[in-house]
Amino acid sequence: MQDILSRLRDTIDRHCVEPTTRSVVPGLLLFRADAPTTPMDVVYEPRFCVIVQGSKQVMLCDKVFDYDASKYLVTAVDLPVTGQVTQATHEKPYLALCLALDPAQIADLLLEMKDAFPTNGTTCPSCMTVSALTHEILDPVTRLVGLLENPEDIPILQPAILRELLYRLLQGPQGYVLRQIATAGTNLSQLNRAIGWIRTHYAESFDIASVAKIAGMSPSSFHRHFRAATMMSPLQYRTRLRLQEARRRLLSATVDAAEAGFAVGYDSPSQFSREYRRMFGVPPARDAQRLKYAGDGMLPA
Repeated sequence: MQDILSRLRDTIDRHCVEPTTRSVVPGLLLFRADAPTTPMDVVYEPRFCVIVQGSKQVMLCDKVFDYDASKYLVTAVDLPVTGQVTQATHEKPYLALCLALDPAQIADLLLEMKDAFPTNGTTCPSCMTVSALTHEILDPVTRLVGLLENPEDIPILQPAILRELLYRLLQGPQGYVLRQIATAGTNLSQLNRAIGWIRTHYAESFDIASVAKIAGMSPSSFHRHFRAATMMSPLQYRTRLRLQEARRRLLSATVDAAEAGFAVGYDSPSQFSREYRRMFGVPPARDAQRLKYAGDGMLPA
């Protein structure tokens, strides 16, 4: 494992010179940081992540996920999280990769797998988990990243390597949640429709009954499954999306707190400021000033 990780580190180090690099391999992102970062808020879409050097902490509501080169992380639905690199130096930078997960590709693979996997449950599984990194998973990851050395091989070899990696993930401890997002009619696939709608319409007012209808669930069932999967209620999820987007606007544009709050759906500046302070610890204007001064506007994933 250590020899494989060493080769993987060397390849990522050569091909990732910016905090974030979108590689020529479809869906593959590379990340680096030369020092620990401040906590930053992002939305993790369905993804598979491996750290090859350094460590990171990701918070989903009150649950903390610490992982390093001995583990991998899977996110099955869009989740607003807070993350920070906790171990990185100029000599040994944080190096990581993330691969986008496509439910359609997983579904195609499931159709050809002979084993019958249970897909129905009384509640949804948690949609972010960390598991031990194994040789069976690391091997196709290394070959996938290795395609960066020979880009002409990507069209021919990438589909087969990706298929092998997904197969290994489906066989692992997080296989159940991946089968859920790829199988029509499961609680998680139904929730995914509602989550997609909330992400698009987060600035709008809505009631639980209308969003539950999108998921094809009763309001009580929808609320229960949503909380089990995301660790927050639908309205808390919307609030996090709103505040993360407001924070992004404050950092990247010349808008004041009232304008940022209004743009993400708040009619009351006082309510916006109150909820912003509750989530980030300081009022909007002070937070934006602090982060701009720190010069830390991008967080490696």
